[in-house]
Amino acid sequence: MSLLISILLSDLLPIFAIAGAGFLLARFAAADVKSVSRVVFYALLPCLAFRMLVTYDRPSSSVGRLMLLAALVMAAMAVIGYLAGKGLGLDGKYLRSFLMVVMFSNSGNYGLPVVRFAFGPEALSEATVFFLTAAVLTYVAASFFAGSQCGRFAGALEKIWRMPSLYGVAAALLARGAGWHVPDGLMRPVEMLSDSALPVMILVLGMQLERAVWPARLGIVMLAVGISLLVTPFVALGLAAILNVTGPARQAAVILSSMPVAVMTTILALEFEIAPEFTTSAVFISTVLSPLTLAPLIAYLQ
Repeated sequence: MSLLISILLSDLLPIFAIAGAGFLLARFAAADVKSVSRVVFYALLPCLAFRMLVTYDRPSSSVGRLMLLAALVMAAMAVIGYLAGKGLGLDGKYLRSFLMVVMFSNSGNYGLPVVRFAFGPEALSEATVFFLTAAVLTYVAASFFAGSQCGRFAGALEKIWRMPSLYGVAAALLARGAGWHVPDGLMRPVEMLSDSALPVMILVLGMQLERAVWPARLGIVMLAVGISLLVTPFVALGLAAILNVTGPARQAAVILSSMPVAVMTTILALEFEIAPEFTTSAVFISTVLSPLTLAPLIAYLQ
């Protein structure tokens, strides 16, 4: 019990404290979450990705296994979500919304800070690889949720190539492949911006939660949240064992997979008109309940 309390106080409470500041900024200072999100998306995340990968010291085979694990976890949760949704008699937009809640976890502005606080900088490097893979897969899956709306289908796929983080990854891989030493004049501003990434991402999480609404279909929302928080960790642990993903990579992958529902689902639901009130309430409820599942999971992984 003392270990769980320690994890809650040292690893999770700081995140909720910063997110609370973001919530207050959005509620009482009229802070524009869209502008802050753009700072993260276009400036801070690419620098974080570049820094983590340019200093990454694991073999390329480890990167491949981690990327495959991210894909398999999302695919497995898609199957589980589809079967559960059909069992509930869901179809159309509610089935697609249910699937998004189950499949997409908040591995960015919640997951990365948790990994950093709980497991340290080495695990954060692994988490960055997993997160970027999951982000690309999210946009690929989003193109599916767009259905037959060809314009939106193409728009979802186009967003993949407009992710600045991918260019940070490409620059890091180029530097590593060529054996280049990144000069201090470039690396220092990258380090300063990447150091800012995690706290600002948590602020954005709080600002986005300020938009939460109470769900109209509470029972179905709670089932989707339960699958996301309770079933996904076991799926990730099992797949990690099969792929022989161990050490900090296993810690990072399992924690990121087990995060609450991704805030991105609310954006996708609005974009594709897929029951946005369902996803928004699922994001809020899963985030509030997540310490109850994350604390014992962190204790187990440690």
